[in-house]
Amino acid sequence: VVKAFNTMANPIMTAPNKLAGEHQLLVCGNDSDAKAVVKEIALSFGWQENQWFDLGGIEQARGTEMYLALWVRLYGKLQTPMFNIAVTRE
Repeated sequence: VVKAFNTMANPIMTAPNKLAGEHQLLVCGNDSDAKAVVKEIALSFGWQENQWFDLGGIEQARGTEMYLALWVRLYGKLQTPMFNIAVTRE
């Protein structure tokens, strides 16, 4: 099992270039072969290698599922679903 594509609106899932700027695809799963398949799918949609953000095992999916409450509030404030997460660090 791999959890991915659940932190964004569906138009972004298959066309990440619809958003300007950097943003990531958050991914969770225990099976490296399954993650490789999902990565190939993501690349075929236009996601870039540097946008792949592996959070670790499937137990990390709990965090991405909890993002929904914040996503709904951001959608209400922005009045558009066309946004995603950008993970930055120094």
